[in-house]
Amino acid sequence: MREPQRGAGGTRYRKSHMPHSGKSSGRRTRGRVLSPAAVASVATTDSSFPVSYPELFIDRELSLLRFQRRVLEEAMDERNPLLERLKFLAIVGSNLNEFFMVRVAGLMDQVDAGVIASPDGLHSPQQLLHEIRAEVYAIMKESRDVLINSLLPSLAAQGVQVLRYEALDHQQRAAADKYFREIIFPILTPLAFDPGRPFPHISNLSLNLAVLIQDRKKVQRFARLKIPDTISHFVPVGMSEGALKISGTAKIRGTAMSNDVVWIDEVVATNLPTLFPGMKILSVYSFHVTRDADMEIQELEASDLLETVEQSVRQRRFGNVVRLQVNEEMPADVLNILLNNLEVEPEAVYHLKSPLGLSRMMDLYGLDRPDLKEPVYVPRIPAPLLRKSEDDDIFAVIRRGDVLLHHPFDSFQPLIEFLRQAASDPQVQAIKMTLYRVGRNSPVVEALLEAIEQGKQVAVLVELKARFDEESNIEWARALERQGVHVVYGLLGLKIHTKLAMVVRREGKTMRRYMHMGTGNYNAVTAHLYTDLGIFTCDREIGEDVTDLFNYLTGYSEKKDYRKLLVAPIDLRRRIALLIEREIAHQRAGRPARLIFKVNGLVDRQMIRLLYDASEAGVQVDLLVRGVCCLRPGLPGVSENIRVVSIVGRFLEHSRVFFFENGGAHEVYMGSADLMPRNLNERVETVFPVEDPELVRTVREDILELYLRDNAKARRMHSDGSYERVVAAPGEELVNAQERLMVRTRKGGAR
Repeated sequence: MREPQRGAGGTRYRKSHMPHSGKSSGRRTRGRVLSPAAVASVATTDSSFPVSYPELFIDRELSLLRFQRRVLEEAMDERNPLLERLKFLAIVGSNLNEFFMVRVAGLMDQVDAGVIASPDGLHSPQQLLHEIRAEVYAIMKESRDVLINSLLPSLAAQGVQVLRYEALDHQQRAAADKYFREIIFPILTPLAFDPGRPFPHISNLSLNLAVLIQDRKKVQRFARLKIPDTISHFVPVGMSEGALKISGTAKIRGTAMSNDVVWIDEVVATNLPTLFPGMKILSVYSFHVTRDADMEIQELEASDLLETVEQSVRQRRFGNVVRLQVNEEMPADVLNILLNNLEVEPEAVYHLKSPLGLSRMMDLYGLDRPDLKEPVYVPRIPAPLLRKSEDDDIFAVIRRGDVLLHHPFDSFQPLIEFLRQAASDPQVQAIKMTLYRVGRNSPVVEALLEAIEQGKQVAVLVELKARFDEESNIEWARALERQGVHVVYGLLGLKIHTKLAMVVRREGKTMRRYMHMGTGNYNAVTAHLYTDLGIFTCDREIGEDVTDLFNYLTGYSEKKDYRKLLVAPIDLRRRIALLIEREIAHQRAGRPARLIFKVNGLVDRQMIRLLYDASEAGVQVDLLVRGVCCLRPGLPGVSENIRVVSIVGRFLEHSRVFFFENGGAHEVYMGSADLMPRNLNERVETVFPVEDPELVRTVREDILELYLRDNAKARRMHSDGSYERVVAAPGEELVNAQERLMVRTRKGGAR
């Protein structure tokens, strides 16, 4: 969500003061009015922050592109294994796809709507699109340079050859052509464009061939051919000596990979006469289309949210084209056919070297070459959860004390066991859970289905509006409903982003509540790829809070306060602000004061304002911000005491942690919320306290401080928004935080 435009009205910025009072204007984002609850939650804390000083902020979109550069640096880093570098390159391609489908699409909507003034005081939509184009062009060109001039030659030296079709020998060509006839040809559908047949629909993120042909009457024709995305975009052309042994899990989209492969579009292009018999192939050029995929769901008018989301997902395929990538050799006449029929402006066209779909490089990562990847990592079961006897179930462990989980260093399996034991335990009466992104073949959902079969009462809130996971969530919602689970789809105007699971168990004459609260999704796959934190607890007050929150989610409730939880959009913003202000008071009173926040994104201006205030008061502020950061560290008189560090490593940093020195009485909170307007205003989020002193120490010393000492994968942000890699000084110990955490786990030591 973008900040609303406010009149500066004579506001003056003073070095020592930033105003804390004022009124919020009506808020709109891409033509959608925010929910009344969202507006109300902001109005209580919003201020007339001086937007006349844009130099205090970094633009969100440009900051997001700088994150893509940091990912690209990992693809360039020769210290990383080759296939891991290729994976990072594919991630850059995938991230840019989403950037265009959502962020650029939104800006183009603003331009189409005639928006001229900048709502955030930084750039007008048109200016920002111009800057984005220059930066994206540079990233895409550098990505291909890294691939062509570094990665592919290095892979070839290791026996993994990605060949051009014209470089194939006779035996390899025979293998490629055979693969075409048997695998590719049956699923190809050439689509003609002439007066009797309209220009075909070009699907989102599709790689296509624009083909010019000539018939027997010397008439030129145009045809479009989509490269199928159901099989690998690399065609195996033979196994060399010492060839790869492909395991069952190393098959890429149904096709086993070999050492020597060739680009699929080149194989198809060479075999075009098979598709157009009797025609002369004049020329062929590849192109790639990206469409607006940011769905607008008119909830106020929707009689059935499930059907509305399904319809919106179907419509996503037909969004406006926001980017057209074309082969750099494509001539103007062919390009004009695409521009006119796809209704694309020249500013949305990017002329590039092949390959056009960089995200497809992930296909190669599936090669069974462990020598070219990071060593396989096996997460541990935390010591408290290791069963010492049959009677020592997970509920007994949680009763003895809270248990911290740090994924992927700690296994995700305890959470599955928590649900499975709840399903089979005759004393368990009910299970309640929120599901945001669970993925396919989810063991979490299987455990919930098992619970309903065992006669438990199960209530699940499935967020249908989780972007790009809508279809998967719809399938799970229907599967759960068919088995008798109480399924709730969400709240009007709000996304349900909180990560909560609660088991209600009869123990004697009372009911005890057992909770899992986390920073990440209940997704068994991403739990191996993302760093997230979670906690098991049976704390009575937290249990009462979680019960109240589920009643809010599934029923009707206007509860405005919680005992221990911080809940958005109800009181999270206000209570985080109070905790920051308390730290400022400690500093001014001469007591120990410090803030360490670890988040994925820092965008919200009111939160940034408070962090500036803390810095001005002398509070040391350390921010671990993986991606977007709109705060400028190191500004004289404003943010001299703020350090911003971004870590991009083997695992995607995803946990959100808030540490407060609190005069020496340390407090730690963790949860689902980033410091972004959407998280604080437009989502249901939960931030929960870590109360066990030993766990507080663990989070601060063994996680946060470790990340702040990283000099292997960390980048330090400068006040101009640029980042510089942190390099170990001569003689300084090298610290790779994620590697240290894996080593500790292998040794069975502290987290």
